[in-house]
Amino acid sequence: MEKIKPNSELTKSKDLVTENIEKLKELFPEINAEGHIDFKVLKQILGEEIEDEEEYYRFTWAGKSLARLESQKPSTGTLRPCKEESVDWGNTQNTYLEGDNLEVLKLLQKSYAAKVKMIYIDPPYNTGKDFVYKDNYKNNLKNYLELTGQQDASGVRLTTNAESDGRYHSQWLNMMYPRLRLARNLLQENGVIFISIDEHEGRNLMKICDEIFGEQNLVANLIWNLSSGPQAGHFTRSHEYILCYAKNKNHLDYFIDTSGGTIKHGALKKISSANPKSEVLFPKGSIECEVPNAEFQGVLGTSEKQYIKSPKMTFKDGKLENDTVIEAGWAMKNQLENWLQGKETFDSKGQKVIRFYFNSKGILFYEKERGTIHPKTVLNSKDVGNTKNGTDEVQDLFGEKIMSFPKPTSLIKSLIKIVSTRSNDIILDFFSGSATTADAVMQLNTEDLIDRKFIQIQLPEPTQESSTARKEGYSTIAEIGKERIRRAINKIKQENPKNLNGVDLGFQVYKLDTSNIKPWQGNTEDIEQSLFDAEENIKEGRTAEDVLYEVLLKFGLDLTLPIEEKELEGQKVFNVGHGALFLCLDKKIKASVAEAIGKWKEELEPEICRVIFRDSGFTDVDKTNATQTLKKFGITEVKSI
Repeated sequence: MEKIKPNSELTKSKDLVTENIEKLKELFPEINAEGHIDFKVLKQILGEEIEDEEEYYRFTWAGKSLARLESQKPSTGTLRPCKEESVDWGNTQNTYLEGDNLEVLKLLQKSYAAKVKMIYIDPPYNTGKDFVYKDNYKNNLKNYLELTGQQDASGVRLTTNAESDGRYHSQWLNMMYPRLRLARNLLQENGVIFISIDEHEGRNLMKICDEIFGEQNLVANLIWNLSSGPQAGHFTRSHEYILCYAKNKNHLDYFIDTSGGTIKHGALKKISSANPKSEVLFPKGSIECEVPNAEFQGVLGTSEKQYIKSPKMTFKDGKLENDTVIEAGWAMKNQLENWLQGKETFDSKGQKVIRFYFNSKGILFYEKERGTIHPKTVLNSKDVGNTKNGTDEVQDLFGEKIMSFPKPTSLIKSLIKIVSTRSNDIILDFFSGSATTADAVMQLNTEDLIDRKFIQIQLPEPTQESSTARKEGYSTIAEIGKERIRRAINKIKQENPKNLNGVDLGFQVYKLDTSNIKPWQGNTEDIEQSLFDAEENIKEGRTAEDVLYEVLLKFGLDLTLPIEEKELEGQKVFNVGHGALFLCLDKKIKASVAEAIGKWKEELEPEICRVIFRDSGFTDVDKTNATQTLKKFGITEVKSI
């Protein structure tokens, strides 16, 4: 039985540096020099692809290298369950994670890598006003605990990031860069990220996204037309931007139109040197006309001309009566010829062509399934709303103007629909604010009965003392976000009492904290006490469930997996994911509990099974006996904590 010790791999989030090194070694085995990377050999392998000149195009700023290193540094924190602030804990798969999003994103790297379909974020705009994020990376978790009053302050400086600061842009970029690097890892290969931004950092944001996601993966720079706005200098600023990048654009299909129906369009193009005219034979009986009985000849059409080379093109009862040769500049000649041969036909966008036909004027048209959509890059407020709508929504829920200018749910819903999300797709927002994204996901799920999931991450940023929010009792932005989700759930239930059909209207709350596992203190003044404390690795005041959810994160298991609790041989045992993991953290564990766990595992028949015990819960002899008992049931991964 292996003991999980402080500072072991299973007490930290994913080590991204080690993972990247292993990928390099797998690609180029010859660079492995006794466990390290031989950079000289790597340079020889890559040859001319190595850039070693001083002057070449790149985007850099003060602190970039530290920001990159921070994104690769594992977190030793954990997320502690907070059931009393949650709704429908045991049945929901939605999560609200309260804490510094940099640390929380690190903690999600194992459990949610490549699982998120869509990310939407509305980060703090760099307007010269405060944004409450640290400007150093010495100990982010400690900084977070100080910010939230969980530890005594020790001089941590929160940035005001005023324009007079010489590193005005650098501080904002240092805040965004590591978070976006970590976020990319969570996206599916066909996933996308939308980022709201204004003109202050729009250009710089695009540059760091080009670096992190690859400029070839830019999908669009959307312009959100707000219709109105503040007078900003010489112009009234009535728009914002929404950057859209794909994880891998080659894996991103065209967006699917879920509204159904078909598209009808002319099948001719203007004749030009790029699109010269050519002849196509239409066999007798091969095609229909909108007019049942008609006769056409000569030249038809205006700018897109169609030349009937046969004496006449005649239709009777809607069917072509004679072989007809037509000359034109064709929009879809290959598809037309395939269709005339009776083959299944698709256009260049993958939409199925149902038929070709002649309209009442004898011009060739096609009809295809409405399979994909190609939204315009300008989003109009009449379609997707504006920030005033967002303010009104929150005021409608709370009865007071709790927050100013949050994004409207109509905007987020339109982006979710564009991406063509399906049931169980995860929508992540790690600058959650007033939790508009969570509200939008639940509304949309209620409308189309597609069971999407949300993950919200929000720093418990203090509300201003003089604000309406503080007067109403909301001391942090996170408190507003959680309460909004609760009120949105109640509103949906009231408006749809008979039409919910199993829609997930709940969420689990977790809060960022230090690990439940004690670090080695090494107190040389009282070594006996230090050794005694070391025997009991779990911190005082932490519950079995606290440890359970840390284990899920560090083992890379989903936080919302089903968990069953049973008493076996007088001991409390947790069963996670229908037998994927069993955990018993009682202080006095009977060896016979291993037999009971083994039998429970046989009932469930999981593909993979792990067991974790409290290390101080039983003697070394009992540990050995328990391990051997579990092996009889095919359980070989047994650890203690």
